[in-house]
Amino acid sequence: MKSQKMSARFGAFASLAVLAAMLAGVPGPAFSQAPEQKPTEQKPTAGDKRESVPKRIDEIAEIGRLMTGPASNPECVWLGRRVISLLWRDDLDTAFRHLDLYDRFGCPGGQIQATFRCLVRQGDIDPKAPDALNGRIHACWINPSVPAAPTTAASAETAPTTAKQ
Repeated sequence: MKSQKMSARFGAFASLAVLAAMLAGVPGPAFSQAPEQKPTEQKPTAGDKRESVPKRIDEIAEIGRLMTGPASNPECVWLGRRVISLLWRDDLDTAFRHLDLYDRFGCPGGQIQATFRCLVRQGDIDPKAPDALNGRIHACWINPSVPAAPTTAASAETAPTTAKQ
């Protein structure tokens, strides 16, 4: 008789434990509400990527025609431009990993220095213009001695002053 009562109690306890476990896994009404839907950003479509690949190939070919030496090799151009871009964006860890590859291909380190110096002298880049950084890197890679863009503060300092004496 005692064993039947123990079995009944254990069975009731086990079924309550299973029921409690099932209820604990069911989300309440606060969890069933969907969060606010934010508009998703437009990511480049496959067509946009296909259009940018020929453009990139044309830019690398142009550099090959305009320059001589190892800095004009396609692998040096591609890796070097990535290093410069990563340095500009302050992603130094990734930039140094790419720089190791750049060196491994026998590309000239001086080209990276001269191009980055040219880019820094050009000043800030409009973050709303997506290709502004790539365009400046391209121009500085071809000709690192591109003159710095004049700023309003610099032009105000160099302007002649007329003071009464």
